[in-house]
Amino acid sequence: MLFGQQMLIDRLTFLIPLLLSLSVHEWAHAWAAWRLGDDTARLLGRMTLNPLAHIDPLGTILLPLLGVPFGWAKPVPVNPLRFRGVTMPVGMMLTAAAGPIANVALGVAAALLLILTAHLPPGTIPAYHAIAKLLELLVVLNAVLAVFNLIPVPPLDGSRIVAAFVPNRFHGGWDAFGRVAPIALIVLLVICMAMQTSIFSGLIDTITKLLRWAAAT
Repeated sequence: MLFGQQMLIDRLTFLIPLLLSLSVHEWAHAWAAWRLGDDTARLLGRMTLNPLAHIDPLGTILLPLLGVPFGWAKPVPVNPLRFRGVTMPVGMMLTAAAGPIANVALGVAAALLLILTAHLPPGTIPAYHAIAKLLELLVVLNAVLAVFNLIPVPPLDGSRIVAAFVPNRFHGGWDAFGRVAPIALIVLLVICMAMQTSIFSGLIDTITKLLRWAAAT
């Protein structure tokens, strides 16, 4: 197989768990907002696991196919004025936290399925190695998405979680930080891409080793 063909297959293989992971993440935001009284995302067709509803042409398709090792989906619209039973900051915190929590749940489910299938008799599952690779990607990708989105930098979910605990007197400083921090985050990601490394290399290596150890024992 030619190198270019293998590279395209690898990127398409990465795209499959990425689409699933991003769809689960955005669905969780929409579901949490709906449970809190805001049906904006549901009415717009975003409370679904259908990837087509969440695809951002650049962040979900083009960049991953070009080899960029991350991506994003269309943000789920949330109207905190429609929350019921919670304050707006708490509602935004819960809605934001739902995305990373969903990624953790999906990653754990994929890890358990990978370990379970690894202990089945050989030949039980057709194309086992391809499926195992997809499951491993799913675990690693969801771990990275969960941790990355918890970074307290706008517009990541972590910033909305932290914002719920910022005292009113510090809101001005927090807003000023929010205008600068995204630029620093982008610069960091660009530097990591230029150095062909990842700010999550240690996490990825650890999870991969643990999965392979659990599958082998």
